Amino acid sequence: MKRELTANEQEEILNTLEKRFEKNPNRHKNLEWSAVEAKLKANPKKLWSLDEMERTEGEPDVIGYDEKTKEYLFVDCSPESPKGRRSFCYDHEALEKRKEHKPANSAINMAEEMGIEILNEEQYKELQKLGKFDAKTSSWILTPTEIRKLGGAIFSDFRYNTVFVYHNGAESYYAARGFRGLLRV
Repeated sequence: MKRELTANEQEEILNTLEKRFEKNPNRHKNLEWSAVEAKLKANPKKLWSLDEMERTEGEPDVIGYDEKTKEYLFVDCSPESPKGRRSFCYDHEALEKRKEHKPANSAINMAEEMGIEILNEEQYKELQKLGKFDAKTSSWILTPTEIRKLGGAIFSDFRYNTVFVYHNGAESYYAARGFRGLLRV
């Protein structure tokens, strides 16, 4: 898989991200686009990952800055779980356990292929403070090892003005469940 964008593709994704950044100032108070853009231009592999997030309809946007690591945090901000990342079981182990009706991929595999992380429970709840996400869909979230060892996985959504965290078998998959990613730049 090609992990580099042409100069035109880089310019396209930068323009898309800049427009989204300007349209949603509540997501990144006190951050300047020029600083974000400079960091992106210095990291073309990260631009490729952001392009993959965009291609799968995640609508990535900057939601913060980590002072410790000096990284900008991009997260999928599409109103519903990204369409291009739905109908996947949780991880590769779950995918291998399915005997019939296997999904095309798993959430963990696809996130790794894209060079992003799946949101954990805390990150998912923080995202929900910036808007209403997954009011009709749900998203797999990073599952604690103890739960995964027992065959389970967790997912989350937003219903009744509340963020809910649920469990399911890791091999399950649904048309309305995808995953949201995080990219550090």
